[in-house]
Amino acid sequence: MKRENILSGSAWEEKMGYCRAVKIGNIIEVSGTVAIVDNDTVKADDAYAQTLNILERVSTVLQDLNASMDDVIRTRIFTTNIDCFEAVAKAHATFFKDIKPTTGFYEVSKLVAPEYLVEIEFTAVLA
Repeated sequence: MKRENILSGSAWEEKMGYCRAVKIGNIIEVSGTVAIVDNDTVKADDAYAQTLNILERVSTVLQDLNASMDDVIRTRIFTTNIDCFEAVAKAHATFFKDIKPTTGFYEVSKLVAPEYLVEIEFTAVLA
């Protein structure tokens, strides 16, 4: 089967040896994605805005692979503060209320940088 890698241009992709997403056959896996914290529209203390930013960016990645959020069958949500659940869930529902992928919500001690409250991984399957 053909393998298609999608790169985001992050310096970490080369350092770590990974890519934003991989599509093999009808399966797409999207790497853990954090928000672009800009201290204006996405702040380091705003889990809702961070989650929305992640979902919007991943939606674009999926489009690059001729897929959409409708094809997502699983999300894995990691947070450094489980008390952010309501804010993260509200943002997640803006994309997935009707799609309803399986999901997990996990509190972790740290993400790659202290300004990140949320990181999400995605699995999509094309019909």
